[in-house]
Amino acid sequence: MTTATHDEWLHRAKTFAPPRTHLIDGEEEAGGGSTFTVVSPRDGHVLADVADAGQAEVDAAVAGARRAFDHGPWPRLAPAERGRVLIRIAELLEEHRAELALAVSLEMGKPITDAHDIELRAVINTFRWYGQLADKVTDESPHTAPDALALVTREPVGVVGAVVPWNFPLTLAGWKVAPALAAGCTVVLKPSENSPLSALLLGRLALEAGLPPGVLNVVAGDGPVAGRALGLHPDVDVLAFTGSTAVGRHFLRYAADSNLKRVWLELGGKSPNIVLPDAPDLEKAAATAAWGIFFNQGEMCTAPSRLLVHSSIAEQVTEAVVARARALRVGDPLDPATEMGALVGSAHLDRVLDHIRAGVDDGARLRAGGTRTLTETGGVYLEPTVFDQVTPTARLAREEIFGPVLSVLTFDDLDEAVALANATEYGLAAGLWTSDLSTAHRVSRALKAGTVWVNCYEEGDLTVPFGGMKQSGNGRDKSAHALEKYTELKTTWIQL
Repeated sequence: MTTATHDEWLHRAKTFAPPRTHLIDGEEEAGGGSTFTVVSPRDGHVLADVADAGQAEVDAAVAGARRAFDHGPWPRLAPAERGRVLIRIAELLEEHRAELALAVSLEMGKPITDAHDIELRAVINTFRWYGQLADKVTDESPHTAPDALALVTREPVGVVGAVVPWNFPLTLAGWKVAPALAAGCTVVLKPSENSPLSALLLGRLALEAGLPPGVLNVVAGDGPVAGRALGLHPDVDVLAFTGSTAVGRHFLRYAADSNLKRVWLELGGKSPNIVLPDAPDLEKAAATAAWGIFFNQGEMCTAPSRLLVHSSIAEQVTEAVVARARALRVGDPLDPATEMGALVGSAHLDRVLDHIRAGVDDGARLRAGGTRTLTETGGVYLEPTVFDQVTPTARLAREEIFGPVLSVLTFDDLDEAVALANATEYGLAAGLWTSDLSTAHRVSRALKAGTVWVNCYEEGDLTVPFGGMKQSGNGRDKSAHALEKYTELKTTWIQL
């Protein structure tokens, strides 16, 4: 837990020296000289002018990763040796925890307490967990005819392109980079142009931990240029992406237009959170609903943005959520007491405000928030927002907002609740609150979502897989199942 005070974090911010260059083939590279500006949503101040990757920089990074895979030691190391390097990365992340948390908080507006205690804990645990797993994955020798020996081996797939978003810049990078490295792959990581600083720091720490040059390359740049170049590159064997469904479609097209590389997608969500009258604790259900939608400023693909409440308890639960929203402390991300920080940028705020205006125009009732706040800071802040009387066909109920905006819908029976929950193109996550064990099992099975939380939300650890159904994507991050994305199964049949 962070023990630094607001003043101490402010002092650290004044002395923060952000990285500005790519990491390509073990070297810090400025590229062709083109840069882009990273602005902090906390106060509108410029954090850094960072080298901007174009085709040439992506080509160089992929070439370095290709050499490191085809000729370097990393894929040929004993898995236990790879594991030791990953564990050393985790140790260095812990040593530099304050610096990394500060980078995350400044570049995307996350409260420093969440950046330090939650985001950094997650990425540290991820590298440590896959480091410990690296030598636990075994090959198979199926029983065959007595005059033959069959072997089924898992082999690293090759060069992995990893494109990750800004909302959890280190956690989501770790979910892709760590299992890919554990499998013996090499990686080119492209963070969001909104949050490149923490990823560039991660790359440097990985090199310090003993990762050979070219095994992890980090290039900063925007999606239409650097992301597209990775997606189309014929020497990238696998592309792993977390982001919007619209951009996910682009990566599938890039694969079709290049080398038919496998594309693993973790995309958007419009997650339902169902509260039944027999919920074990309605106050806890309401508090968790509020936390789920306002945590990380609502900038979460799993955010429970649709609260589906039985009509008999709808007003009670809604009142409790509204009270939580009004009491939430919105403020400077560097203040450890802040509960909700800044949205990532002005353009994103404008999109969220457009959804709020559409909600009002569609006839939904605004119960809390809905207005930009703290404008005097120069930052990008929005009040926690709650709507009720939302119809299932309204934009509020259908489109991913990716902000602190909750829509409350009501239902009268369980079948209606399940139908409402599944009435979306997305299928990433869902929540259910009930005391009945049979209901918990039956409804969880009926919900079309990759993760269902019962009487909780956003719980879990690295032992369980994470990913979506329908237009929320394919494949799974976390757990041993993530290795399936970065390995090929090879069958060897030996006639004796």
